[in-house]
Amino acid sequence: MVSPATVEVRIEDLQVGDPADNTDEEIRKLRDIIWAHRHLLIGKGNALPLAAVGAICDIDVGNATPIAQQVRKIAPQFREKVSDLLNGLLSAKITPHSTSPWASPIVVIIKKNGVDIRLCIDYLLVNGLTKLMIYPMPLINDLLEDLDKVLWYCSLDMTSGFWVVSMTERARAISAFITPFGLFEWNRMPFGLKNAPQIYQRLIDNALYGFLRIPSAVDRNTLTDLFEE
Repeated sequence: MVSPATVEVRIEDLQVGDPADNTDEEIRKLRDIIWAHRHLLIGKGNALPLAAVGAICDIDVGNATPIAQQVRKIAPQFREKVSDLLNGLLSAKITPHSTSPWASPIVVIIKKNGVDIRLCIDYLLVNGLTKLMIYPMPLINDLLEDLDKVLWYCSLDMTSGFWVVSMTERARAISAFITPFGLFEWNRMPFGLKNAPQIYQRLIDNALYGFLRIPSAVDRNTLTDLFEE
């Protein structure tokens, strides 16, 4: 679910290190480093993160005629969950109401527990019209190279990573999705768009420029080397 606001991050909530493998001093140092950058952290929930500088999502469909698909049926037992999720996105100003001539249908994915859901959007037709953005994506073999030679490594999963990327006006219109509860569009870049991985990868590459020892793949970064460094 998406909350309209996040709970303030508390240092007590930071789960750092493993007492079985790390000393108290190592855990304290890591905790202090993270806490010094707490303005970059999102607390419990998923409010709208600050927009990244120098990154924007555009959708180029040329002169294509807008495609408006019909709303898809949602199983009765999941309608309330979908409504709550959409209300959270709306309150967080992530997906405002839309008057766009475009409309892609939503797809409700049931999570493994059989209770919670994930809201996806079927952008198949939109992606078929979208011009491909050319940008090199990292190869897994390159990311794993020499990983066995380091003493320390950590994997960072960027919370709501795509949501730091703003949308152009036309991209917002083309991103519109239709639900039983209305038509919405994205203020920030959603998953499922054809060029979303390339746009986010370029953002990460720009952020890590000069740190060639830090490999990255879409929304997951890996830091390696000695703890003291």
